[in-house]
Amino acid sequence: MGARTGAQFLQRIREHPRDLWHRGERVEDPTAHPAFARGLRSMAALYDLQWQRAEECLYDLPTSGEKVGLSFLIPRSAEDVRRVSRMMKIWADAHFGFMGRTPDYLNRAIAYYASGADFLGEKEPAFAEHMRRYYEYLRENDLCLTHTLIHPQANRAVGPSRQADPYLAARVVKETDGGIVIRGARMLATLPAVDEIMVFPSTLLRNTEEDAPYCYAVGIPCDTPGLRFLCRETLDYGRSPFDHPLGSRFDEVDAVVIFHDVFVPWERVFIYRDVERANQAYVATGAIVGMAHQVVVKNIAKTEFFLGLASLIVDAIGIEGFQHVQEKVAEIWIYLETMKALLRAAEADAHEDAFGAFRPAWPPLDAARNLYMRWYPRIVEIIQQLSASGIIATVTEGDMKNPELAEDVRRYFQAARAEAYDRIPLFRLAWDAALSAFAGRQVQYERFYFGDPVRIAGVIFQKHDRTPYMEKVREFLRQMKEEAFAEAGEAAGR
Repeated sequence: MGARTGAQFLQRIREHPRDLWHRGERVEDPTAHPAFARGLRSMAALYDLQWQRAEECLYDLPTSGEKVGLSFLIPRSAEDVRRVSRMMKIWADAHFGFMGRTPDYLNRAIAYYASGADFLGEKEPAFAEHMRRYYEYLRENDLCLTHTLIHPQANRAVGPSRQADPYLAARVVKETDGGIVIRGARMLATLPAVDEIMVFPSTLLRNTEEDAPYCYAVGIPCDTPGLRFLCRETLDYGRSPFDHPLGSRFDEVDAVVIFHDVFVPWERVFIYRDVERANQAYVATGAIVGMAHQVVVKNIAKTEFFLGLASLIVDAIGIEGFQHVQEKVAEIWIYLETMKALLRAAEADAHEDAFGAFRPAWPPLDAARNLYMRWYPRIVEIIQQLSASGIIATVTEGDMKNPELAEDVRRYFQAARAEAYDRIPLFRLAWDAALSAFAGRQVQYERFYFGDPVRIAGVIFQKHDRTPYMEKVREFLRQMKEEAFAEAGEAAGR
């Protein structure tokens, strides 16, 4: 089939109904349901965009010649890494970075998993072949993945096997000649109304027999029998896109995934009861690098949006003369240029890994993803501060269209450099970017999308080699000591 269009993306969702629930009601057709429809249309637009800019977004398969999405490419050179980056930026610009789980995010993971499949198959060679075939299936049908990684947030003080209910966290109930059966729940599947779900461990498991039933990696269709998605309330309120310009377009919806004795055939299993391999898979295969690469590109697009928004607010209400305003806008600019520099460093230092794929350099990506967890809430705060009461004191599309209110709207909602009918949409956008429920979810997402920032900082402390820098300081300390004792010796000789 090859690369899809938006219509094909939506049609496949309609043809594969899943057990999807929103506000206590079963959703039969997400493409027509008000909680999902407009977000899915935004996603469909990305599939159309890849055909509109086919030279930059698609590539020809060497085997068949058919065009497939460039986000599936396993890079074989540094230039391939940059090609994928340019493609991801095209998509990220289309949604201003507000859709965190567009298909390219997990496509990058699956490409590196397939490239590094031998790692998955070191103990069980069949798992490597399963991953390669799954990658080919996704690539050649241009399927969209969601994923679920972590256990339900119940008792965080103990592991999954020591919860009040041992089946609270999804675990393997039994294995058969044909596959495994999973029971329990997982968080947090963003974009549940798509084609397939990848279930991989992300938090480290203990290498004990107790953890083994919770140790697996699988990929299955979202309409698999027994698989249920319980969604949070949508942030698309079905209102005017003018009033909610971001939430009405880009809410992906998040869900808890419940496995009611879900059967997974062996050919869809990639890791099983191998705790050590599960703990290392993201890093060893390069999947974490591929995902972080996409995230940094997405974050650049998002920061560009906020820099433009902040600048328009400043210009509209004439506050550019205040030094604290200049400082705030400059702060966003510094964040943007730092992210761009880290991305460029990662791509410039791309290197071939043990499996023959090229990866962007990990340290700059790791720095970028950790910085943004802290920077993004500050960027949103700057929009709130620059807008002040203006972000609250605004009106809706209905007010603007009501002839009885027209004169009041024109007179009392004007700005220094913008008529009311230009100022109002700007501040509606600022509201949805910085103060609405959609904005709040975005802040929480950016804080935690890669996990607990404190825990991740601990991983940085443990995994990144600081020895060369320590040695530089040690050498200076040695010189200090030698000089001090030499001077003491000279004084004693006198």
